[in-house]
Order: sequence, then structure tokens, then C-alpha cells
Amino acid sequence: MLEQSNKKEPFGTLLGYAPGGVAIYSSDYEKLDSIQYPDDAAFRSYSGHEYMGYKWQCVEFARRFLFLNYGIVFTDVGMAHEIFSLRFLRQVLNEAILPLQAFANGSKKKPEAGALLIWDDGGVFDRTGHVAIITDVFEDKIRIAEQNVIHTRLPIGQYWTRELVMIATDTGYELQDTFDDTIILGWMIQTENTEYSLPQPNVSKSLFAIHSAHIENQGQFDSDWLDAKDSLENAYIQAAGHAISHDDHYRYFTISESAEQELIRATNELHLMYLHATDKVLKDDNLLLNFNIPEILWPRLRLSWQQRRYQMISGRLDFCMDKRGLKVYEYNADSASCHTEAGPILQKWAIQAGLTKGTNPSSGLLNSLANSWKHSDAQAFIHIMQDNDSEENYHALFMQKALIQAGFNSKILRGLNGLKWDRQGRLVDDEGRQVTCVWKTWAWETVLEQLRQESEAQIAGLPIRTWHPENSVRLIDVLLRPEVTVFEPLWTVIPSNKAILPVLWSLFPNHRYLLESTFELNENLIKKGYAIKPIAGRRGSDIQLVSSKEQILDKTVGRFAKQENIYQELWCLPKVDDCYLQICTFTVGGHYGGSCLRSDHSLVIKGESDMQPLRVLTDEEFLKE
Repeated sequence: MLEQSNKKEPFGTLLGYAPGGVAIYSSDYEKLDSIQYPDDAAFRSYSGHEYMGYKWQCVEFARRFLFLNYGIVFTDVGMAHEIFSLRFLRQVLNEAILPLQAFANGSKKKPEAGALLIWDDGGVFDRTGHVAIITDVFEDKIRIAEQNVIHTRLPIGQYWTRELVMIATDTGYELQDTFDDTIILGWMIQTENTEYSLPQPNVSKSLFAIHSAHIENQGQFDSDWLDAKDSLENAYIQAAGHAISHDDHYRYFTISESAEQELIRATNELHLMYLHATDKVLKDDNLLLNFNIPEILWPRLRLSWQQRRYQMISGRLDFCMDKRGLKVYEYNADSASCHTEAGPILQKWAIQAGLTKGTNPSSGLLNSLANSWKHSDAQAFIHIMQDNDSEENYHALFMQKALIQAGFNSKILRGLNGLKWDRQGRLVDDEGRQVTCVWKTWAWETVLEQLRQESEAQIAGLPIRTWHPENSVRLIDVLLRPEVTVFEPLWTVIPSNKAILPVLWSLFPNHRYLLESTFELNENLIKKGYAIKPIAGRRGSDIQLVSSKEQILDKTVGRFAKQENIYQELWCLPKVDDCYLQICTFTVGGHYGGSCLRSDHSLVIKGESDMQPLRVLTDEEFLKE
């Protein structure tokens, strides 16, 4: 980003140490070794399983400093200046969420050693902003440690990179940068004390709307536009034809850049909130009883959480977004879909349409998935297990594409007929290869249902077969097998279960992204209206929407009617043109990976609901529409 000396060190060179022995590295991209850093994944920095950021940028250093010295981290951000809008930190040891306060430059709250110092977008820090760690505070100056400003070695024993002037007045403390074209937003401190702190920034309500738009019909979609010779696109054609939606092929929808930024913040924050709630559930038998999970599985469920909590590859959060703000409905952390449509298919649609306006918010989804796989505990060969379903055909192929990019070998198994036991009782495929690592499209609830049926037999331990006279293999024999590593891990059955929603509400009451949710219907929900949801339901099945006048607004049927229910505050989807719209975001490795838009002519989004083209516009472009 900047050079203050002619003695620049190559990218990745150790420049010195900040307090706590935290290393500071050169980020001189001009001297980057492309062989050492061949792709995006090579730039991702980890401490154990904890993601720090991109090497060797300012955000990576700040997160690594907090992690190594205090065991806390801030959530992922696109640019450094966005940190100033965060209001929480995560305690890594126990998934606790700690308050983070922001104080404007010039505040009466004096900067503290260990605090984050944040710069706005502009000048030397154009577009990105900047973050540093305050190491010392004196009467008339502070010292900071940072990356991606200097690329020269620090003097031996010096643990800071720059000194900034601090002017103390009756009205507060003002910091002055060493550059004359930058703006210091302020400092951030982990504390519950809100005196002099800034409130959470608000996005204008008009920027949360979803707009519809049309491209000119020049016959772009009159003929086949997907490539039938491409295996992924061909699988999509077999399932859905050369179409995105059932309605208007020339219509697309837009959201503002500010709305996308809020979706990023919400996704990252909610993922951590769901993890915190999962930890709470797995420590409390009384809470865990609400999830209708066979007790024989509880020890293995807790072991999965203990050993593999950082091994989730991808999930999907479902939101309602309109001028009222942003509310989450649920988290499909177990067997999320829609990746193929949101990424490659909609990219191809935009090219065919000739649409250059805006950007596809899921264009980077494939790269993100490949990066997540590279830093997982997956083994070199992965069996991709799917049902005999046309949608799962292309979903499995898309995930295989991410695995190939990440350097893994894989084999797709459609159904269970290709599996058997060898003479040693090991699980093998039809080529005799032992099954030791699996990515699945099946939901864990399918496994639990098999387990509930098998648990009627009085046997010790889980009823997992190691042979069968007819060599028939059940799902339970694969996914609960101790030597098989499964993605998504078993613990993801907890955040995917809607029984987590009342737990979340109890932990974070009146949180801006949450809807009131309870195990028992109460007067407050009756007054507001409510949704009745089966705890393990999927694809919009068996949901009822009841108005404040006790009228049923919508009702779906499925195979989950016998499940226990939870009650969630009624918050209906916005209707744009003739469609009810639901925005969805993907988590990849626990961080935001992209967004997509689904629609239906009814109030409930179901498995067969349409995917809609979605584009992100700058705020200025969006407001002009």
C-alpha cells in the first residue's frame, strides 16, 4: 500500500514483533513470489483452524494480534474500514460473544493500549481503509503496530511501527496521522461501558428495498444458451431446462451495495450467534431434549462439536429484507443448496442476457468453497454422496468442481447401491476403495429418522452394520461410522434444527436480526401473528402462517407434520411485482460467501420455488432506478 524507504523487504519477510511476540510481515506485493503464492488459497492465513485474514494485510495482523494475546477475534470484513461498524468480538475458547465499543476520533474516551485504531476509506488508504493496534498511550502521542504500511525491518527491540500525535483538549482526544490525506475514524475497545461510544450505524431504509428490472428482449433466450457438453451445465439442463425461473426470463432484481454490506455483517454475526447457541445447547441436557435427537447419539454429537466445530464447509441463511430492515428466518447449516444456480448458472445467464449492470454477489462462491476445502480436515479422496435426485446431480457436480480446484480426488455416489462391505467388514465402493471421507447432500435428519427406527432394538451402542447377508448398506451405516469423516459435521444438526430459534432469542433478546421465537405460543406472538414451524422441517414443508387476526395466511404440507413445532414472530416476505422474495446468503468456512434471491407466488419459499437473477448496484445507481 505504501513505501517509506527504498529498503523494501520481499513479501512475507519478518519485519519485527508487536507486543506479545506477534510477528509483523512485509506486504510488498511488488516482490511477491508467484510460485510460493500460486492462487487465492495460498494467501489465506490461519492460526490452527482460526482464519486470520489475507497475508499480510492490516486486517490479518489485527485479528491475529487479538487472537494470540486475548483469545478473541472480530468477524470477517471485506475492507478494514468496515470494522468500525462491528459491535462484538468472539471469544474463541467458548464461542462467547463480547461487546465491542467504537469511539470517534476526538472522543472524551481516551485511547487504550490493545485497542483497534480504524481509518476510513480515502487517501493512502483509498477504498480499503486501515486498521492498527494501539501499543502505547502517552500524554501527547500514541504508538501503533500494523501491517501493510511499512515494508522495512524494525530496529531490534522496537515493537511498534509508527507514532501518532495525540492532542488532548477539554472536548476529547484527537489523533493525527503521519499522512495528510487520511481520516482516522476512531478506536475500538472491548468493554460493556457504552459511555461516549458510538451507536450501531444504520443503513437508510430505502437502501434495503429490492427492485425489479428488465433487460431488453432481443431473443437472447429463444434458443438453448447453456452448454450441454459441460457436465455441470448438462445436469442443470436435465433438471430445469434452459431456464432460471418459470416466469419472465428477462427480469432480474437489484439490491444496493449498502444492503449487501449489511447482509455480509448479518451473515458473519449470525453464524457466530448460532455457534454460541449450539454450544449452549450441547452443554444443557434439558435444552437438547427439545431437538428430538436420540439420546444414544448425544455423546457422539458432543464429540463432533468438540473436535470439528471449525470444519463446516457451507451453509445458507434465509432472510427477509425490505424497508423494515433485515430479519433471519433460519439457518440451513447441514445440507444447504442453491450454490450452482447462484454461482455459475446466473453468471452464464448474465453473459447470455448481455447484462453488465451491477455484479453477481455469488460470483466468488466457487473460489471460496475451494479455499474452505483446502483448509479443512478432509482426506485426499472424498466420496460425494447424493440421492437419486436431479437437483442433487448438479449440486454434487458443483461441489466436485470446488474439490478439484482445491486439489482433492473424488467420486460421486448416487444412492447407496454402489457401497458394500469387504471381507474385513470395511465399507468400500464398487471399485473396492474404502470410504473414509464423505461430503453428503442428505440431511442429518434422514439419518436420525433411521436411527429412531433402529433404536427400538435393545442393543448396546449405535446400530451400525459391518456386514449384511445381501450386502445392503444403509445411510446410517455410512454417516455414523466412526472411521468416516463427514461434511457437514454431525454437530450441524443443531443449528439446522428450528429448536435453535427459541434458544437464540433467549440468548439475544430483541436482537436486530432475530424474530421472537418460542417453544410455546404466547400472548405476544398471538398479537403480532406467528409462523408455526416443525423443528426439523425442510424445503418449506408443513409451515403455517397465522395473522394477528388468527387467519391462516398460508399453509404448506409435507412429511414433517409429526415433528414438534416452534413458534416464530410473523414477518412476511416483501412482494415485488407478482413475487414474494426471500434473500439467502451462503456461509463458507463460517464467513459470508455470497447471496442469492428466491421467489414464489405464495408467502412460503419451498423446494420448488424459483431462483431469480440478482445484481448488486452502487447506492447511487440503486436510488436512481
